[in-house]
Amino acid sequence: MKFVSYTRCGVSGFGAAVGGGYVDLTGRLGEGIVNLKQAIAAEKLGAATTYLAGRSTEFTEADISLLPVIPDPGKILCIGLNYETHRAETRRPDAKFPTVFTRFADTQVAHGQPLLRPRVSDMFDFEGELAVVIGRGGRYIAEETAMAHVAGYACYNDATARDWQRHTHQFTPGKNFPATGAFGPALVTPDEVGDYTRLPIVTRLNGTVMQQATLADLIFPIARLIAYCSSFTPLSPGDVILTGTPGGVGDRREPPVFMKPGDVFDVEIGVVGRLVNPIGQEG
Repeated sequence: MKFVSYTRCGVSGFGAAVGGGYVDLTGRLGEGIVNLKQAIAAEKLGAATTYLAGRSTEFTEADISLLPVIPDPGKILCIGLNYETHRAETRRPDAKFPTVFTRFADTQVAHGQPLLRPRVSDMFDFEGELAVVIGRGGRYIAEETAMAHVAGYACYNDATARDWQRHTHQFTPGKNFPATGAFGPALVTPDEVGDYTRLPIVTRLNGTVMQQATLADLIFPIARLIAYCSSFTPLSPGDVILTGTPGGVGDRREPPVFMKPGDVFDVEIGVVGRLVNPIGQEG
């Protein structure tokens, strides 16, 4: 099943994909459940199947403005250097543990909305990634049971101001300019995805393939990431873990290739979907 967050007639809500459109689920899966994060926390995504039985499309994408899949996650934990091709192109050493940094929720945009190149950077790079949305939270989650804590998956572009990323050895400044994290278009549940390691990931800049891999190429698989991250911080429903980007980023090309206003960048991950964003300029 696929779920989206959106605004419609000026009111935010969430719904499920049905046929060629959507059915509104705002307030329909339980009292007070008016957004996707609340539905995940209440473990009501499964109840949507019963509610949707026999129902037809209520509106189309033209009737709504999509929001980031989870507009207000409590945590966005980003994993760096998690494909061997990317680790090798950055000339970083092998690591025994994942590289973890954070992105702020208010830096996110939805599918179709512009990613904004910061006014203070001309090194605006792309990073296509699979996002994992936490369903059931917890602390010290065992790797063996970690996948039961996944609510679903989505596409993400963890766009980066490379020059600001390198001001120090910390990644945070280059990863948190406004409107630089694209998240969408939908949350796709694990039953629809199946074995995530079979998913292909492809990114394109103006139609030209820039990155290409499969999720089987992850150095640290999703279960290990969940176990590791939940050891140093409690994970909560709606939290997001970005699993890393493959090799081929613009900064490591000869010559470098960065996103600029007027470009279009897309991230496609098999049945998870295709995230497309035009590139604009911060005012």
